Amino acid sequence: MPVRAEHDRAVLAALLRHDPVLYAYQLGDLDDFFWPYTSWFRRDDQVALLYHGVDEPVLIALAPPARRDVLAALLTDLAPVLPARLYAHLSPGLAQVLRRWYRIPAGGAHHRMALTDLGRLARVAPAGEPLGSADLPALRALYADAYPGNWFDARMLDTGQYVGIRRDGVLVAVAGVHVWSPTYGVAALGNVTTRPAVRGQGLAGAAVAALCARMRPHVGQIVLNVQADNHRAVRLYERLGFTRAADFGEYRLTRLGLPSALTPR
Repeated sequence: MPVRAEHDRAVLAALLRHDPVLYAYQLGDLDDFFWPYTSWFRRDDQVALLYHGVDEPVLIALAPPARRDVLAALLTDLAPVLPARLYAHLSPGLAQVLRRWYRIPAGGAHHRMALTDLGRLARVAPAGEPLGSADLPALRALYADAYPGNWFDARMLDTGQYVGIRRDGVLVAVAGVHVWSPTYGVAALGNVTTRPAVRGQGLAGAAVAALCARMRPHVGQIVLNVQADNHRAVRLYERLGFTRAADFGEYRLTRLGLPSALTPR
């Protein structure tokens, strides 16, 4: 089957539900909240997603090892019509497929982790309160201090799935989501951080525990992405009951012949 655009959410959901951990982000993007900002491409049983709800489009192309050849063929057909600049999440080996069209700096190795051990999670005392749109200035100030350059979409506050901890009225720690979809049963944690002055006190873990407790009645899978070399974060998530489920790379792609990509936001 040649690559083609796929517009049927039911078809996409059936394909992606074969591995809801690996495809959690794609499943979440089927939700009405994200769907208008997505383009989907399919070859046989493999799917690539282009999310264009942010300034820099994001390509997600993930597959289990046995099906990466099919996804590689899809990317080969798709590459000539992709944007000149984009950010990509790619399963191991797939970045090489795109080098014919794109300049691809060395990528950052990442782990996909999934919440699997509720006993460990239960041993961490939750803390924090839900954040909303009124908290956006305080949240931006926190990220400027503790997590500069992070990817944060302010629309995600509308999901109600951000939890913050305050000290003396100042927001000092937060846990949030990149994906939230009760409809498709998935959530992806993101934008978790603590102010440098109060790190090492367990605040991030407490906020994540509170957020997971808030989400668990509504979704079957809670996942996250973490840089493979961020050992402190990996240990934190393991302590909270997350286990490593898959590996992938994140890359900033620039079409050959164009100036080098801008510094990451």
